[in-house]
Amino acid sequence: MPISRVDKDLDAHTMTVVAEYDAPVERVWRLYADPRQLEQFWGPPGWPATFVEHDLRPGGRVTYFMTGPDGEKSAGYWDVLEVEAPRRFVVDDGFADAAGQPNTQMPVTRMELELTERAGGGTTMTFVSTFASTDAMKQLIEMGMEEGMRAAMGQIEGVLAGAG
Repeated sequence: MPISRVDKDLDAHTMTVVAEYDAPVERVWRLYADPRQLEQFWGPPGWPATFVEHDLRPGGRVTYFMTGPDGEKSAGYWDVLEVEAPRRFVVDDGFADAAGQPNTQMPVTRMELELTERAGGGTTMTFVSTFASTDAMKQLIEMGMEEGMRAAMGQIEGVLAGAG
């Protein structure tokens, strides 16, 4: 399992996931820059993602849906705020309806991804999710966000190895 740490800070409304990969920063970045590679790990096993829109530039939007084992769908979007390829991006991550439009009844989370080179090779990926409130954080964690992140990040090694 590449995840080395998951820290939850209810006072700061943040969840930080740190993972280590034996691949250069540029290779790990391509996982997010290429929607076909992103589809291979985004979402938990058994819920493959399909990216409909993928504009990873400031002001752009990324939309996707995941399909469950019984055919049910869960959609989401990222509003892209900052991009410093190949090391960092910041997005607002939200749920969407069946048409791909933001579901305003659900919380939006600010996600910041940072990739840094490890001493001796490889990449450290730090994913910080910042929630609007403690209640929003608790709601999404109770819905399985942490387990979903762990499962998704765990699939990255297979994609990097070409098995995904």
